[in-house]
Amino acid sequence: MVSILSVSKYNLTAVLLSVLFTFSACKNNKSKTENLQNEQSWAVRMADSEIKRNPEAWSLDFVEKPKWNYTNGLVLSAIEQVWHKTGNDAYYNYIKAYADLMIDENGDIGYNYKIDNYNIDHIKPGMILFNLYEKTEDPRYLKALQTLRQQLEQHPRTSEGGFWHKQRYPHQMWLDGIYMASPFYTRYGVVFNQPQNFDDVVHQITLIEEKTRDQATGLLYHGWDESRQQHWADPQTGLSASFWGRAMGWYAMALVDVLEYLPPNYSQRQSVINVLQRLAVAIVKYQDPKTGVWYQVVDQMGREGNYLESSVSAMFVYALAKGANRGYINKSYLEAAQKGYDGIIEQFIEVDDRGMVNITNACAVAGLGAGEHRDGSYEYYLSEPVRNNDPKATGPFIMASLELNR
Repeated sequence: MVSILSVSKYNLTAVLLSVLFTFSACKNNKSKTENLQNEQSWAVRMADSEIKRNPEAWSLDFVEKPKWNYTNGLVLSAIEQVWHKTGNDAYYNYIKAYADLMIDENGDIGYNYKIDNYNIDHIKPGMILFNLYEKTEDPRYLKALQTLRQQLEQHPRTSEGGFWHKQRYPHQMWLDGIYMASPFYTRYGVVFNQPQNFDDVVHQITLIEEKTRDQATGLLYHGWDESRQQHWADPQTGLSASFWGRAMGWYAMALVDVLEYLPPNYSQRQSVINVLQRLAVAIVKYQDPKTGVWYQVVDQMGREGNYLESSVSAMFVYALAKGANRGYINKSYLEAAQKGYDGIIEQFIEVDDRGMVNITNACAVAGLGAGEHRDGSYEYYLSEPVRNNDPKATGPFIMASLELNR
């Protein structure tokens, strides 16, 4: 009897321990799952918050009237990824409503768009038209795509073939412009069988790196003026004066997005990967070790007036994560991307009492020219206003959230 009782007690103890262990394991797994789900939900929560703040997508950039604008294209491209991830057609309908407002019954892009302005920024919104045309086969979207491709065909260039940033910014290449045009140009080449586009895209990417890359730091200057006539341009090199974070963020995002569309067997694909690998080294070198995010003027950590900036941080995290996930750069860069993402949540993300997600500390706008104050100096980049929920921060934050959770 004693022996049987001992065995029973032993079995009971074993069973209880097993149940407790299983419960603990389940609890831990549940906690990890909840954490993952919460992290994944940041993309959806930010997308939903943007839609609530801006029930009509034309108003995404604090404007009073509709515009065909790169910022709308940026956020809607991010929301398009949320649509693909969730299958929720509310996101698709939000995107389509913007396109249908901007493009008339003849397929002409209206409002502020004029092809002969040759504004490279105006190519970016065209990215949302590929899926719309594929899904609906509406000829209006096709015509609008063709118009943007025609703009690139006629767009003014430097003597070495680099796209001017705008007609009214002659002889200038900006890092921003690579993001505005190159992913569209590449995707158009794939969809409409124009492989000649690919060589031109690679030329844009490598030319501006050649002109703007600082050998000592690996960082890229914001812009380059071939004529050396702009007030912001160094008379010897044509370069602007500072390493502005968001300019490099645009460029980094362009690289990973172009690589998404360039065919795997394309002969010059490795040239783009090499550029990304060089840039990734510099990006991580200037990541703030304390917070994990990046400064408005990237190389001036701790200098008076400089501040941690959300749009560059989200752009860099997106580019590093996407590059590492797809094998363009070493997988170890995921650690830097995750550190940066955690820093974004800690430094910039706020949730109000209505559950709306806000991202703070975004530079509203910065550029070169268009006024003597836009001189590319350290002081200039710090003088521009800072605001919450700027689309240059919300869009990349959505994309970074999705990329890190795949």
